[in-house]
Amino acid sequence: MTNPDGPAPLILVCEHASAFIPASLEGLGLRDEDRLSHAAWDIGALAMATRLSELLDAPLVASRVSRLVYDCNRPPEAPDAIPAQSERIEAPANANLSEEARQARVRDIYEPFRALLSRTIAERRHLRPALITIHSFTPLYFGVKREVELGILHDRDDRLARTMMAAAPDFTTLKTALNEPYGPEDGVTHTLKEHALPADLLNVMIEVRNDFVRDEASAQKVAEELAAIIERGLEACDHPVRAEKIERKSG
Repeated sequence: MTNPDGPAPLILVCEHASAFIPASLEGLGLRDEDRLSHAAWDIGALAMATRLSELLDAPLVASRVSRLVYDCNRPPEAPDAIPAQSERIEAPANANLSEEARQARVRDIYEPFRALLSRTIAERRHLRPALITIHSFTPLYFGVKREVELGILHDRDDRLARTMMAAAPDFTTLKTALNEPYGPEDGVTHTLKEHALPADLLNVMIEVRNDFVRDEASAQKVAEELAAIIERGLEACDHPVRAEKIERKSG
Protein backbone atom coordinates (compact mmCIF):
# COMPACT_ATOMS: atom_id res chain seq x y z
CA MET A 1 0.00 0.00 0.00
CA THR A 2 1.24 3.48 -0.90
CA ASN A 3 0.56 6.65 1.10
CA PRO A 4 -1.63 4.83 3.67
CA ASP A 5 -2.19 8.00 5.68
CA GLY A 6 -3.11 10.15 2.69
CA PRO A 7 -5.99 12.31 3.96
CA ALA A 8 -7.83 12.88 0.67
CA PRO A 9 -11.46 11.67 0.57
CA LEU A 10 -10.70 9.17 -2.17
CA ILE A 11 -8.96 5.82 -2.57
CA LEU A 12 -6.93 4.74 -5.59
CA VAL A 13 -6.73 1.10 -6.68
CA CYS A 14 -4.40 -0.60 -9.17
CA GLU A 15 -5.40 -4.24 -9.51
CA HIS A 16 -2.93 -5.04 -12.33
CA ALA A 17 0.10 -3.18 -11.01
CA SER A 18 2.70 -5.96 -11.15
CA ALA A 19 4.06 -8.59 -13.54
CA PHE A 20 5.58 -10.58 -10.65
CA ILE A 21 5.12 -14.35 -10.75
CA PRO A 22 6.19 -16.30 -7.63
CA ALA A 23 9.11 -18.64 -8.25
CA SER A 24 7.03 -21.61 -7.11
CA LEU A 25 4.84 -21.20 -10.20
CA GLU A 26 7.84 -21.51 -12.55
CA GLY A 27 6.75 -18.63 -14.76
CA LEU A 28 3.36 -20.23 -15.48
CA GLY A 29 4.97 -21.71 -18.59
CA LEU A 30 5.00 -18.30 -20.27
CA ARG A 31 7.43 -17.50 -23.05
CA ASP A 32 10.11 -15.03 -21.97
CA GLU A 33 8.74 -12.33 -24.29
CA ASP A 34 5.29 -12.62 -22.71
CA ARG A 35 6.32 -12.17 -19.07
CA LEU A 36 6.25 -8.36 -19.27
CA SER A 37 3.47 -8.11 -21.85
CA HIS A 38 0.08 -6.48 -21.35
CA ALA A 39 -1.29 -9.95 -20.59
CA ALA A 40 0.81 -10.11 -17.42
CA TRP A 41 0.11 -6.62 -16.11
CA ASP A 42 -1.18 -3.15 -17.01
CA ILE A 43 1.86 -1.41 -18.45
CA GLY A 44 2.30 2.06 -16.95
CA ALA A 45 -0.65 1.71 -14.58
CA LEU A 46 1.36 1.62 -11.35
CA ALA A 47 3.44 4.63 -12.41
CA MET A 48 0.25 6.58 -13.10
CA ALA A 49 -1.40 5.45 -9.88
CA THR A 50 1.66 6.26 -7.77
CA ARG A 51 1.90 9.75 -9.21
CA LEU A 52 -1.84 10.27 -8.66
CA SER A 53 -1.39 9.17 -5.05
CA GLU A 54 1.22 11.92 -4.65
CA LEU A 55 -0.74 14.62 -6.49
CA LEU A 56 -4.06 13.93 -4.75
CA ASP A 57 -2.51 12.86 -1.42
CA ALA A 58 -4.62 9.71 -1.44
CA PRO A 59 -3.93 6.11 -0.39
CA LEU A 60 -3.23 3.59 -3.13
CA VAL A 61 -3.99 -0.13 -2.87
CA ALA A 62 -2.09 -2.09 -5.53
CA SER A 63 -1.73 -5.78 -6.30
CA ARG A 64 1.76 -7.24 -6.02
CA VAL A 65 1.44 -10.20 -8.41
CA SER A 66 0.66 -10.69 -12.08
CA ARG A 67 -2.96 -10.85 -13.13
CA LEU A 68 -2.09 -14.15 -14.82
CA VAL A 69 -1.50 -15.57 -11.35
CA TYR A 70 -4.79 -14.08 -10.14
CA ASP A 71 -6.72 -11.12 -11.54
CA CYS A 72 -7.73 -9.06 -8.50
CA ASN A 73 -10.41 -7.33 -10.58
CA ARG A 74 -12.32 -10.60 -10.90
CA PRO A 75 -14.33 -12.57 -8.32
CA PRO A 76 -13.19 -16.13 -7.56
CA GLU A 77 -16.03 -17.66 -9.56
CA ALA A 78 -15.09 -15.81 -12.77
CA PRO A 79 -13.47 -18.10 -15.39
CA ASP A 80 -10.93 -15.40 -16.27
CA ALA A 81 -9.83 -14.80 -12.67
CA ILE A 82 -7.00 -17.23 -13.44
CA PRO A 83 -6.80 -17.18 -17.24
CA ALA A 84 -5.12 -19.90 -19.26
CA GLN A 85 -5.05 -17.49 -22.19
CA SER A 86 -5.16 -13.70 -22.49
CA GLU A 87 -5.77 -12.54 -26.05
CA ARG A 88 -3.17 -14.63 -27.94
CA ILE A 89 -0.83 -15.17 -24.99
CA GLU A 90 -1.02 -18.54 -23.26
CA ALA A 91 -0.28 -19.34 -19.61
CA PRO A 92 -0.06 -23.15 -19.83
CA ALA A 93 0.25 -23.69 -16.07
CA ASN A 94 -3.23 -22.20 -15.61
CA ALA A 95 -4.86 -24.77 -17.88
CA ASN A 96 -6.55 -27.66 -16.08
CA LEU A 97 -5.70 -26.10 -12.71
CA SER A 98 -6.93 -28.24 -9.83
CA GLU A 99 -9.63 -26.82 -7.58
CA GLU A 100 -7.19 -27.00 -4.66
CA ALA A 101 -4.59 -24.96 -6.54
CA ARG A 102 -7.23 -22.47 -7.65
CA GLN A 103 -8.50 -21.98 -4.11
CA ALA A 104 -4.93 -21.52 -2.88
CA ARG A 105 -4.51 -18.54 -5.21
CA VAL A 106 -7.83 -17.10 -4.10
CA ARG A 107 -6.76 -17.47 -0.47
CA ASP A 108 -3.21 -16.16 -0.92
CA ILE A 109 -3.78 -13.34 -3.41
CA TYR A 110 -7.39 -12.24 -3.87
CA GLU A 111 -8.61 -12.44 -0.29
CA PRO A 112 -5.73 -10.38 1.22
CA PHE A 113 -6.13 -7.77 -1.54
CA ARG A 114 -9.89 -7.62 -0.99
CA ALA A 115 -9.46 -7.41 2.78
CA LEU A 116 -6.91 -4.58 2.54
CA LEU A 117 -9.15 -2.55 0.25
CA SER A 118 -12.21 -3.21 2.44
CA ARG A 119 -10.28 -2.14 5.54
CA THR A 120 -8.95 0.99 3.82
CA ILE A 121 -12.50 2.01 2.88
CA ALA A 122 -13.83 1.23 6.36
CA GLU A 123 -11.14 3.34 8.04
CA ARG A 124 -12.23 6.30 5.90
CA ARG A 125 -15.95 5.68 6.05
CA HIS A 126 -16.51 9.08 7.67
CA LEU A 127 -15.06 10.69 4.50
CA ARG A 128 -17.29 8.67 2.15
CA PRO A 129 -14.27 8.24 -0.13
CA ALA A 130 -14.58 8.06 -3.89
CA LEU A 131 -13.09 4.87 -5.32
CA ILE A 132 -10.94 5.24 -8.44
CA THR A 133 -9.27 2.30 -10.19
CA ILE A 134 -6.35 2.78 -12.60
CA HIS A 135 -5.67 0.57 -15.63
CA SER A 136 -4.06 0.54 -19.06
CA PHE A 137 -4.93 -1.33 -22.25
CA THR A 138 -3.14 -2.50 -25.35
CA PRO A 139 -3.38 -0.45 -28.59
CA LEU A 140 -4.01 -3.61 -30.65
CA TYR A 141 -6.42 -6.34 -29.62
CA PHE A 142 -6.48 -9.44 -31.79
CA GLY A 143 -4.82 -7.33 -34.46
CA VAL A 144 -7.49 -4.61 -34.42
CA LYS A 145 -6.38 -1.07 -33.57
CA ARG A 146 -8.23 0.65 -30.75
CA GLU A 147 -8.95 4.27 -31.55
CA VAL A 148 -9.89 5.31 -28.02
CA GLU A 149 -6.95 6.57 -25.94
CA LEU A 150 -8.57 7.25 -22.58
CA GLY A 151 -11.51 5.25 -21.31
CA ILE A 152 -13.68 6.41 -18.41
CA LEU A 153 -15.67 3.41 -17.24
CA HIS A 154 -18.64 2.98 -14.94
CA ASP A 155 -21.09 0.34 -13.84
CA ARG A 156 -24.63 1.32 -12.86
CA ASP A 157 -23.42 4.45 -11.04
CA ASP A 158 -22.26 6.88 -13.74
CA ARG A 159 -22.10 10.09 -11.68
CA LEU A 160 -18.33 10.54 -11.50
CA ALA A 161 -17.66 9.02 -14.92
CA ARG A 162 -19.92 11.55 -16.62
CA THR A 163 -18.55 14.60 -14.82
CA MET A 164 -15.00 13.45 -15.60
CA MET A 165 -15.97 12.89 -19.22
CA ALA A 166 -17.26 16.45 -19.39
CA ALA A 167 -14.03 17.77 -17.82
CA ALA A 168 -11.60 15.75 -19.95
CA PRO A 169 -11.36 18.11 -22.97
CA ASP A 170 -10.13 20.91 -20.71
CA PHE A 171 -7.11 18.92 -19.52
CA THR A 172 -6.09 16.31 -22.09
CA THR A 173 -5.88 15.80 -25.84
CA LEU A 174 -6.36 12.04 -25.48
CA LYS A 175 -9.34 10.73 -27.41
CA THR A 176 -11.76 9.94 -24.57
CA ALA A 177 -14.87 7.75 -24.42
CA LEU A 178 -17.26 6.32 -21.85
CA ASN A 179 -17.10 2.55 -21.27
CA GLU A 180 -14.43 1.99 -23.91
CA PRO A 181 -12.54 -0.17 -24.77
CA TYR A 182 -14.45 -2.25 -22.20
CA GLY A 183 -17.68 -1.91 -20.28
CA PRO A 184 -19.48 -3.60 -17.40
CA GLU A 185 -20.78 -6.27 -19.77
CA ASP A 186 -17.16 -7.46 -20.09
CA GLY A 187 -16.86 -8.16 -16.37
CA VAL A 188 -14.24 -5.47 -15.77
CA THR A 189 -16.04 -3.49 -13.04
CA HIS A 190 -15.78 -6.08 -10.25
CA THR A 191 -13.87 -3.81 -7.86
CA LEU A 192 -16.45 -1.05 -8.28
CA LYS A 193 -19.34 -3.48 -7.78
CA GLU A 194 -17.74 -5.19 -4.79
CA HIS A 195 -16.52 -2.16 -2.86
CA ALA A 196 -18.20 1.06 -4.06
CA LEU A 197 -21.74 0.34 -5.22
CA PRO A 198 -23.00 -1.32 -2.01
CA ALA A 199 -21.88 1.72 0.01
CA ASP A 200 -23.09 4.26 -2.59
CA LEU A 201 -19.58 5.67 -2.97
CA LEU A 202 -18.66 7.71 -6.02
CA ASN A 203 -16.55 5.50 -8.26
CA VAL A 204 -14.90 5.24 -11.65
CA MET A 205 -12.49 3.02 -13.57
CA ILE A 206 -9.84 4.73 -15.70
CA GLU A 207 -8.23 3.01 -18.71
CA VAL A 208 -5.31 4.61 -20.61
CA ARG A 209 -3.94 3.14 -23.85
CA ASN A 210 -0.52 1.89 -22.87
CA ASP A 211 1.42 3.42 -25.76
CA PHE A 212 0.88 6.75 -23.96
CA VAL A 213 2.34 5.56 -20.63
CA ARG A 214 5.18 3.18 -21.51
CA ASP A 215 7.90 5.20 -19.76
CA GLU A 216 7.99 6.99 -16.44
CA ALA A 217 7.90 10.50 -17.89
CA SER A 218 4.87 9.88 -20.10
CA ALA A 219 3.04 8.03 -17.32
CA GLN A 220 3.58 10.96 -14.98
CA LYS A 221 2.38 13.43 -17.61
CA VAL A 222 -0.86 11.50 -18.12
CA ALA A 223 -1.27 11.17 -14.35
CA GLU A 224 -1.07 14.95 -14.00
CA GLU A 225 -3.82 15.34 -16.60
CA LEU A 226 -5.91 12.69 -14.87
CA ALA A 227 -5.49 14.40 -11.50
CA ALA A 228 -7.02 17.58 -12.92
CA ILE A 229 -9.87 15.63 -14.55
CA ILE A 230 -10.57 13.75 -11.32
CA GLU A 231 -10.59 16.92 -9.24
CA ARG A 232 -12.96 18.68 -11.64
CA GLY A 233 -15.21 15.61 -11.79
CA LEU A 234 -15.39 15.29 -8.02
CA GLU A 235 -16.12 18.99 -7.60
CA ALA A 236 -18.97 18.70 -10.12
CA CYS A 237 -20.38 15.89 -7.97
CA ASP A 238 -20.12 18.18 -4.92
CA HIS A 239 -17.55 15.84 -3.43
CA PRO A 240 -14.56 17.37 -1.59
CA VAL A 241 -11.22 16.75 -3.25
CA ARG A 242 -8.91 17.73 -0.41
CA ALA A 243 -9.13 16.93 3.29
CA GLU A 244 -9.01 20.61 4.20
CA LYS A 245 -12.18 21.21 2.19
CA ILE A 246 -13.97 18.68 4.38
CA GLU A 247 -12.80 20.51 7.47
CA ARG A 248 -14.00 23.86 6.13
CA LYS A 249 -17.34 22.39 5.07
CA SER A 250 -17.96 20.87 8.50
CA GLY A 251 -16.51 23.76 10.49
